[in-house]
Amino acid sequence: MRSAAAAFMLTILAAAAAALAQEDGASVASSGGFLDSYFAMVARAQSTQPRWISPLFTTTPRLNERFRYDFSFQARPGDVDLANYGSSKGLELIFSDRVAVTFGIPAYLTRDGPRGTQSGWADETFQAKYRFASGDEENGNYVFSAFLGVSVPTGSDPFSSHVAVTTPTLAYGKGWGSREEGFDIQTTLGVSVPGGEKSRVGMPVVWSTTFQAHVARYLWPEFEVALTHWTDGPSDGQWQAIATVGVVAGRFPISGRLHFDVGFGYQWAISRYRTYDSAWLATVRLPF
Repeated sequence: MRSAAAAFMLTILAAAAAALAQEDGASVASSGGFLDSYFAMVARAQSTQPRWISPLFTTTPRLNERFRYDFSFQARPGDVDLANYGSSKGLELIFSDRVAVTFGIPAYLTRDGPRGTQSGWADETFQAKYRFASGDEENGNYVFSAFLGVSVPTGSDPFSSHVAVTTPTLAYGKGWGSREEGFDIQTTLGVSVPGGEKSRVGMPVVWSTTFQAHVARYLWPEFEVALTHWTDGPSDGQWQAIATVGVVAGRFPISGRLHFDVGFGYQWAISRYRTYDSAWLATVRLPF
């Protein structure tokens, strides 16, 4: 089931990329077709918000049209390493001037430690994003949005939460500068609410903030801080602070609307309590 879902998402991506490649210049056969109307709506939705690039960790308040696949490699206490292929990212589509939906591809996880190696799939995820207000670089340079994320317990036994989890989130971003260079701050505040078994799963509240610059046309260096506080669960009452430094490079043109982004970063725990000590991050994105 999970492999079929992943294959279905990749098929959608391939079809979209093929259609977009045909859209270069005047090669579109009919100006009144579905794709023309759809991408006109996407362009209209994106024209009323800043052109910041998405950070490595913090979820941007912007509406995006793209495929995204992330990687992380964590060093955890007790000589445990956790590799995460996908990070539950996937296909993000804009459905209206204010609404975007992310169809996540379940991450594949490998955990190595003194007790051996475990591998398997994480839970399936979805996220709906509603943009309340925004202005491009010439009209305020800001975005205010809300998200509703849902994870469904479809993962392998060692990596599934075994209950559905809902994550409502508020997000805001403010920028200074132009489309060619500048600086922005993007921040989110969300809480993950399990559908049951709170004493086992816990309920984390996460506040994540990114300080991001735009230099040399394609480079977006950043510094992020994520604060997490748990109620219930094995981490009840604990606080964790994680810092991230990194850079995202993009949007490199490929063909027509299709572009390419790539990013790398390093995370480390700055609080005494931590669920992991450090991590390397990478992201690959195809905006269209």
